Amino acid sequence: MFPKTPKLFIHHSSLQENKSHHVKKIKKMEGAAQIILSNVGQLVGDEFRQLRAVGGEVAELRDELATMNALMRMQTEAEDGAVDHFIREWMKQLRELAYDAEDCIHLYMFRVKGRFGDGFLVWSKHLLATFFPRRRLAGDIKSLRARAVSTSERHARYGISREALRRSPSLAPMLLAVSASLRSVNDPGGQFVGIHDQANSLAEKVNAVSDKDGDKKLKVFSIVGFGGLGKTTLAMEVCRQLETGFDRQAQVLVSQAFDGRKDLQGLLKRVIRQIEEAKAQDKKAIDQNEEVAAHNIDTMDVNLASKLKVLLADKRYLIVIDDVWTTEAWDAIRTQLPVSKCGSRIIVTTRIETVAKECSDPSVSDHYIYRIKPLNIEYSKKLFLGRAFGSMNATYPKELEDIMKNILKKCAGLPLAIVSIGSLLASYNSPESKSGWETICNSIGSQMESNPSLEGMKQILTLSYNHLPYYLKGCMMYFSIFPEDYEINKNRLLYRWIAEGLVEEKRGLTPLDVAEAYYYELMSRSVISPASAVDYDGRGRVEACRVHDMMLEVLVSKSLEANFVSLVGGQFEGMSYGRIRRLSIHGVEQEPNTGSPSKKGAVARLQRNNMESMDLQHVRSLSNFELQGKKLFDRLGEFTLLRVLDLEDCKGLENKDVKVICRMYLLKFLNLKGTDISAIPKQIGKLEHLEVLDVRETHIHQEIPDTMTNLQKLVRMDLCNQGDWLSLWHFPKGLSKMKALREVERAKIDDVAVAEEFGELGQLRRIYLLVDAQGDPKVVEVLALSLSKLYSLRTLTIGRIGSEGNKMDFIFLTFPRHHGSYGTYGSMAKFQNCQTG
Repeated sequence: MFPKTPKLFIHHSSLQENKSHHVKKIKKMEGAAQIILSNVGQLVGDEFRQLRAVGGEVAELRDELATMNALMRMQTEAEDGAVDHFIREWMKQLRELAYDAEDCIHLYMFRVKGRFGDGFLVWSKHLLATFFPRRRLAGDIKSLRARAVSTSERHARYGISREALRRSPSLAPMLLAVSASLRSVNDPGGQFVGIHDQANSLAEKVNAVSDKDGDKKLKVFSIVGFGGLGKTTLAMEVCRQLETGFDRQAQVLVSQAFDGRKDLQGLLKRVIRQIEEAKAQDKKAIDQNEEVAAHNIDTMDVNLASKLKVLLADKRYLIVIDDVWTTEAWDAIRTQLPVSKCGSRIIVTTRIETVAKECSDPSVSDHYIYRIKPLNIEYSKKLFLGRAFGSMNATYPKELEDIMKNILKKCAGLPLAIVSIGSLLASYNSPESKSGWETICNSIGSQMESNPSLEGMKQILTLSYNHLPYYLKGCMMYFSIFPEDYEINKNRLLYRWIAEGLVEEKRGLTPLDVAEAYYYELMSRSVISPASAVDYDGRGRVEACRVHDMMLEVLVSKSLEANFVSLVGGQFEGMSYGRIRRLSIHGVEQEPNTGSPSKKGAVARLQRNNMESMDLQHVRSLSNFELQGKKLFDRLGEFTLLRVLDLEDCKGLENKDVKVICRMYLLKFLNLKGTDISAIPKQIGKLEHLEVLDVRETHIHQEIPDTMTNLQKLVRMDLCNQGDWLSLWHFPKGLSKMKALREVERAKIDDVAVAEEFGELGQLRRIYLLVDAQGDPKVVEVLALSLSKLYSLRTLTIGRIGSEGNKMDFIFLTFPRHHGSYGTYGSMAKFQNCQTG
C-alpha cells in the first residue's frame, strides 16, 4: 500500500493533478526496485508484531520506501536518453538507501528473532540478549530516515523534476534510423552471406499457390528471432527473389512505441508512396495527376485504407511489415490492409513468438512461422573476413587466428555482432595488431558503452530489454550473474528468482507457476534461448537455457550500473565495489586469454586480494562458478544476510563449512550439488526460512537428520547421492510437519509410519521415491493409500526393492486420474514413463 503523502516528492502542489498519470506509471517497475519494496513490505507485515517498540519507526520507514520505489519505477519507464547523468546518480542513491533499509529489517530478524527459543527461561534470556540489538535497530532506522530527508532536500536543492522521468518519444527517430541502417548488416559486398538457403526455402513457401480458391486468399508469414539475426535482411532477399511474381511490393518499418491512433496513418502513407512509385515506374512516365498524388501523400486527409484498396485492387501484392513488437500494433495494421483472392502475401518480422503466432493463421501458424537461424561457423567467418579484411576469401595473419575464433564464439552466429566487431577491427589487420584484437575481444561490453562503432549494436540489443514489462526486467538482469556460455538449469533459475523476491504473487497460482510463466515469456521474446544440448522434460518443456553473449554484455552493464550484481573473475578483475548486494565469482578459468601460467597465477592472486578486501556483510546472494573456493569458504561466517547460496560443483567445501552455513538464518535457497560434503549436520533445522535444498551428487551416505523436519517452509528437496542410486536417504519421522513441501526428488521410504505421513502433505506435486519393502511389505500398501489423498500431485515416479510387481501396481490403481504422469522402475534397472488420462 503506497502512502497518501509521499515524503520524497517535493512538489506537493502538483501531486493531485498528476494522480491519474502516476497510477499508470506505477504499473511499470524496475526489476531491482521491485525486489526492494515487495520484500520490505512483506517483512514489515510478517514481523510487525515482533518489532513492538520500534514498530512505528519501521512503519515510517516503509512509507519512505514506497515513495522511493515509485520514483524508481518511473525511472525504468523513461527512455535511456531521456534521463541525464545527474538524475541517474540521484536514483542510484535512492536505490542504495532502499537496499540499506531492507538490510536493516533483515539484520533485526537475524539478531533478534533468529535467536528466539521456547520456554519462559529462554524467552527471558532472549529479551535481555536482544535489548541492545533492538536499540541499535531503532538507531539505524532513525539514521535511514535522516538519509531519506537529506536525499529529498538534495532533490529540491538541485531542481530535479519528475518530468525528466516521464517517458519521452525523443529516442524513437534515432532508434528507427539505427534499425534502418542495420537492415543489411550481413551484406558486405552486395552478397547476402549465409542466408541463401533460408531465403530460398521461405520464398518457395511465400510464392506457392495451389489451384484451390482457398489457397489464393491473403496469407501472412512471420519471421521470428533474436534481434540482430538478420530478419529484415532475410525478408528483403525474399522480396528480391519474388520481384517478378508479385504486381506490387512495399516494405515498412514499425516503431517499438507504435501507437495505432497516431502512427497508423504514417505507415499507410509509406505503403501508398512505394506502390505509387512502383506504378509510375511500370508506366515509364508520370502524368500530372499521378505526380501530384505521389508528392502529396503526406497531406492526404482521405481514407487511406480506401485509397490502398483501390491501388491494390485485383493485384497480387507482397508487403513486408518489419519489426512488429505487439499484437495490438499488428491488429491495428491488419484491419487496414485489403483482403483479396489474388494470392497476396504479407511478411511480418518480429522478435516475439506470441506476436508471430498472432499474425499467422492459428490453424496452420507453424507452417507460416519461420524461425531464423544463426549463421554457422563457416558463414560467420566469411562475413567477419569481409568486414575486417575487405574480402570473404581474404588472407589474414595467422597470429590473429585464435583471437578470431574467440570473437566468433562470442558472436555465436549473430550477423549484427559479427559485422559490428569486424568493422571495428578493420583498421587492425597486421600481425602487430594482435594486442589490439585481444583488448577488444576481452572488453566488448566496455567497447559497446564507449565506442561509436558498436553503438548501433548496443541500441538494437537494448531494445529487447527495454521492451520487457516491469516484472521481467529484474528476472532478465538476473542472468548477468551467470558466466558466458553457461547453460542454466530451469528449476535452479526459477527457484532462485523466487528466493530473491523477483516473482509476484498471483491468486490461484504457486510462485513456481508464475516463475515458469516468466521463463517461457522470456523465451517467447527471444531474449533467452534453449541450451545448445536442449534438455526437454517428459512434456516437451525446455529444461535449460542460455543468454547470447552479446545480450549478456548489455545485461552486465545495466546490472553493474544499478549495483544489482558485483562480479569477480575474468574480465572483472581489479574492479572495486561499494556495498555488495549480489556477489558472483566467475574464476580465472572463465577468461579465455589469460596467457601463460605465471599470468594466470597473478590473476588468481589478484582475485584473492579482491576477495580479502571486500565487505561481505550486505551480500544477499552468493554464486560461485569457480571450481575451487577455499578462500571464499574461510569467510562464510561473514555472510549474515545471505538468502541465496549457490555453490554447485564447487570443490573444497567441507562438512565444517556446512555447519557455518547452518547459521545463515535468512537463507532461502541452498545449492550444494556436486560438492565434496559427506554429511548434513543436525543444525540444518535452524534454517527455518529455507525453501530449496539441493545436495545431489554429493558424498553423503548417512541418514537425513531428524531436525530436517523443522524446515516447515521447505518447498523442494533434491537428495540423490553421487553414483549410488540405491543408497538413497531415508525420510525421518515427523515428515508431516513439512506442509509446504511440493517436490521431493530421490529419497527412500522403508517405514510404515513415514509412508502414512505422506498422505498429510497435501501440497505435493512431484515425487521421485524408492520404496524399500524388504523389512515391512505393508509399506507399499500404506504408501498407496497416502498417495490416493494427494490431489495436487502431478508427477509420480517410484522404484521398488523387495516388493512384488502387483503390489506396486496397486499404487497406481489409487493414483488420481487427473494427474500429469507416473512411472515405475524395478530395482532401478528400468524406467517406463506413462501418461494418465
